[in-house]
Amino acid sequence: MSAERQLISSGSPWELTYGYSRAVRFGSRVFVAGTAPQYEDGVCPQDPILQARRCFEIVEKALADAGASFKDVVRTRMYLVDVGDFDAVAAVHGEIFHDVRPANTTVVVAALLDPAWKVEVEVEAIINKDRSPHF
Repeated sequence: MSAERQLISSGSPWELTYGYSRAVRFGSRVFVAGTAPQYEDGVCPQDPILQARRCFEIVEKALADAGASFKDVVRTRMYLVDVGDFDAVAAVHGEIFHDVRPANTTVVVAALLDPAWKVEVEVEAIINKDRSPHF
């Protein structure tokens, strides 16, 4: 039986305009796109801790829409524009993934798409087959 591809949308108009999905589920694997700390109204908190929390709120919803949760996450990537924000952002990551302990890569980049963004997050998950719907 071949796995089906399920596209998960956040409802953002940019997904259709730029040709991407918030997440893609393929079989038991879920890939969540780079996720910025922005609210639906375009507001972005200034504090890197609040930004990290907002990114993970969006990620959590995308995972849930794909039938997954934080406990299924096997890899995280965090992009920062200021190395000085690492401890704050990593602490949020640690709160969420303390017991899960996915593989993580954190990189400092020159900039993200919006100058207000201090962090962007992406994750990959593998759903436990006992919970996985048949695709």
